[in-house]
Amino acid sequence: MKKILLFGAGRSTSALINYLQTNKEKENWQLTIAEKFLESIDEKLIDAQTELISLDIQDEVKRKDLVAKSDIVISMLPARMHIDIVKDCIQFRKSMVTASYVSDELKALEKEIEESGIIILNEVGVDPGIDHISAKKLIDELINSGAEIEEFETFTGGLVAPQSDNNPWGYKFTWNPRNVVVAGQGGAVKFIQEGTYKYIPYHKLFRRTEIIEVEKYGKFEGIANRDSLKYRSIYGLENIKTMYRGTLRRPGFCRAWDAFVQLGATDDSFIIENSKHLTYREFINLFLPYNPNDSVELKLRHYLNLAQDEVELFDKLKWLDIFEEIPVNLDRATPAQILQSILERKWKLEPEDRDMIVMWHRFAYKLNGINKEIHSSMVIEGDENHTAMSKTVGLPVGISTKLILNQVIRQKGIWIPIHPDIYLPLYSELEEHGINFIEKEIN
Repeated sequence: MKKILLFGAGRSTSALINYLQTNKEKENWQLTIAEKFLESIDEKLIDAQTELISLDIQDEVKRKDLVAKSDIVISMLPARMHIDIVKDCIQFRKSMVTASYVSDELKALEKEIEESGIIILNEVGVDPGIDHISAKKLIDELINSGAEIEEFETFTGGLVAPQSDNNPWGYKFTWNPRNVVVAGQGGAVKFIQEGTYKYIPYHKLFRRTEIIEVEKYGKFEGIANRDSLKYRSIYGLENIKTMYRGTLRRPGFCRAWDAFVQLGATDDSFIIENSKHLTYREFINLFLPYNPNDSVELKLRHYLNLAQDEVELFDKLKWLDIFEEIPVNLDRATPAQILQSILERKWKLEPEDRDMIVMWHRFAYKLNGINKEIHSSMVIEGDENHTAMSKTVGLPVGISTKLILNQVIRQKGIWIPIHPDIYLPLYSELEEHGINFIEKEIN
């Protein structure tokens, strides 16, 4: 019997746990879940054969003991917690799967990982993950056919399904709210467009959008995401003219979000000393010029240079209750923490709501001297059992775990799913679970 150890059972793990439990009898698995907050796990999700263990990841003795007794480890904890687990995996020669990005701290352990004869498979969630799997499959097919790929753009969005799109922002939290609030603050966004390097500083990011249309789901706006340049070497496209990775939102979202950016309400670098005693209205007023005669609403309009007839953006802000005398009730909080608290009141995904993952790729290439273009798109909606986020993060993690245990994936060292031995069996089984792409050639 193969023993699978899962660290973390947060909101994105329900589909993963279901996959592991559904397959455990056929595959002869024993599943152990180690989680600090056991009370947060839905009891209906766990079957009688799954072992639940309360664990603080800082408990080194207990953590090492669990890793030593397992055959493979999955970490669905926040990325900053992975390294100690990786070191345990090296010590006890256990492979590990995670949906997180490859970090510099992980890269520093590459030699030790290779020498231990294990694989640390990263970036097998949705983004990163399914984006790699789907894009690299098509990239390799095009190159093998003799095509020269000149442009590649890819966008992903965690959104709400059309039936749950019932607020003026067209958005609710389907993932870690903090990541949404501080998105884009890690330095200038970088990409290459038509052979020219482009850089967008954070304070301009949400004013530079592209419009993307997905069949049956309408229009979305895309904003650039992190460092697109490094993916030229990752995907084997060093000479490509355009490489652009982005995030999708519904039209109008970015222009309204930019209001918070320009105010400074997304800043996470300083503490507001009297935050506990502020109201939402007073919080917004902190960032506006002093004028005892003008209302907060009027000052905000002037600050953002909003015309009186520019009602759509202002209505989005007003709908969040930012002009109300609602207590902040957070002690020594940063602006970003206060804004997150404000948003969580109105952007909470209710039990009856359904989320949606949208992914869209564009490939422009030349084949036999003829310019061609392909659009590839995937839309996954949540259901009564699992969110779309849980499906698209959890399923590739679960499938990867099975493929490693069954020695279908035999690589050693640090990997992401860009090798055909990894992405092809992953892609094939994802299709069996309804996660598939529609490819369309554009004339």
